[in-house]
Amino acid sequence: MSKKRSSRALAVVVLGFCTLGLRCKGGESPGSDPSPTPPPAGPGASDTTLQGRLTTWRPGIPGGIPARATVCAQVNASSFGNGSADASAGIQGAIDACPPGQVVQLSPGTFLVNRAFLLVDAGITLRGAGPGVTVLRRTNGAMPESYTPEVADPVVIVGPQRWPGPDGPSANLAADGVKGQTAVTLQSASGFSAGQFVILDEDNYQSGSWQSLPNRNGSPTSARIWATDRAVWMRHNPPEPADDPFPDATEWFMRPGRPISEIKEIASVSGNTVTFTTPLHIGYRTSRQAQLTRYSGENAHVKNAGLEDLTVLGGGGGNVRFECAAYSWMRNVESTMWLGEGVAINNSFRVEVRDSYIHATVWPEPGGGGYAISFANGSSEVLVENNIVREANKVMVARAAGAGSVIGYNYMDDGHIGYNPEWVEVGINGSHMVGSHHMLFEGNYSFNYDSDNTHGNAIYHTVFRNHLSGFRRSFPGMGNARTAGLMYGSWWHSFVGNVLGTEGRMAGWGYENAEEAIFRLGYDPTQWEQAADPKVLSTVIRDGNFDYVTNQVRWDNGAQSLPTSLYLSGKPAFFGNNPWPWVDPTGATRLHTLPAKARFEAGTPFAARP
Repeated sequence: MSKKRSSRALAVVVLGFCTLGLRCKGGESPGSDPSPTPPPAGPGASDTTLQGRLTTWRPGIPGGIPARATVCAQVNASSFGNGSADASAGIQGAIDACPPGQVVQLSPGTFLVNRAFLLVDAGITLRGAGPGVTVLRRTNGAMPESYTPEVADPVVIVGPQRWPGPDGPSANLAADGVKGQTAVTLQSASGFSAGQFVILDEDNYQSGSWQSLPNRNGSPTSARIWATDRAVWMRHNPPEPADDPFPDATEWFMRPGRPISEIKEIASVSGNTVTFTTPLHIGYRTSRQAQLTRYSGENAHVKNAGLEDLTVLGGGGGNVRFECAAYSWMRNVESTMWLGEGVAINNSFRVEVRDSYIHATVWPEPGGGGYAISFANGSSEVLVENNIVREANKVMVARAAGAGSVIGYNYMDDGHIGYNPEWVEVGINGSHMVGSHHMLFEGNYSFNYDSDNTHGNAIYHTVFRNHLSGFRRSFPGMGNARTAGLMYGSWWHSFVGNVLGTEGRMAGWGYENAEEAIFRLGYDPTQWEQAADPKVLSTVIRDGNFDYVTNQVRWDNGAQSLPTSLYLSGKPAFFGNNPWPWVDPTGATRLHTLPAKARFEAGTPFAARP
């Protein structure tokens, strides 16, 4: 077995610490998904109104996922006893021999994948006959109700190897990288070239300082926290029980101490000027030792690889992992019964996860063993669209990652803690580790949005035209009930055009910072006696949101109109004849049909194959 496919023993870093019609070569044609090109922002959500918070949201694969027609190999489940004999080597051999742009087709049936995870390390598609029809199953991985797998390996990795990352060397920026620009100037661009993938980041740890925390129990406190102007770390003085271990935590999901980051693709290099294919989503400052670092050799990104039309279950180190993947995808896949992450997206660029059903972790507890979708290690411009995500501890997390990404039109419900189902978990979010920034959450249904501070803060996220109900489908508990929350350090968040709460169910709720509230702002669930973070309160924007407590649309900044979308140029094809936008806080009918939610409620969770 090659080194890059070798297994690695369970490590804390895996599970701990909350982890268009033209025919192309190879029988490949671009897909029919609408290109996510944003329209001009309307006056209700202009970048002036949002104080410079918008970015260019054009995530995923330009032109949509390619519709590949040429099959290089057919692998039959019957050849491996339909699940009784290990099929890893047989499937991997077909993957390794498949020419780029073609398909490894798996038959109906069950394929046992115990001996080694499947590594899709080239631009091919691994496709089944449909979710629930073709099953990739690991039986020696995740164990029901256990945090300890037999083997801590996933089922499928899309990428060059199991543990890739930037391998340098790093180059210092000679001038600040400017948000919205596509180029940076380095002190030396030696070694950089067109086509490379790189990570752009800046220090936000060594440049930090001790900063005072808000009053506790109405009085000033001597407690302080380690922070910069952008990043808040869970390091306290004096130490508190919820502290992360330092300096270890500075290397979780990032280059050491560099959580503000994004993956970029180099378009060209001229002298010391490096131009990217997409613009910067935040500024990168020489005063914070901003650097560019490349991925190369066995860490070089795998492009144009896809996973389609099958079920994946039983992974002991997550089910499906995108590791240094670019322009790659997962479509119409069921991911279930995993430990770690149902889908992990690490060190990756322009990945799409769409039309899929991600549900039922074996370990719905805090601690990283039961997250449905995870962004980490600078992953950027990812599109997560039209999925059903349920029955996990957290329906998603973002850890030092997410810049320019969109979470669009998903049904995300039933986040819970197995040992304490009464507690209302965090719903859609771009948080759970310091550094995530500039993600767009549009058109989703979730029981809430919250930006948690468990391992640090998240900044500059936009929450647009979602229905945040305040209630989970399967769990009636109301501990920390809210529709929209921002914990301490969640700065520069924007809530625009949402419908908040559920009609007829809001008795006893308040609008802001009540026991059950539409908005819970600036709080710390480990220090309930602590006053609200004043920077959360002063930087949050709330416009055009309707809530079922006050039964009105509130315009805190005076704007009176909303664009239809912040990333789409027109109605997505998967809406069919359903009205779009489906969330209309200013309309006579505020809520229409979300296709993903309708699929779940009809008992037909999988989208029709285009």
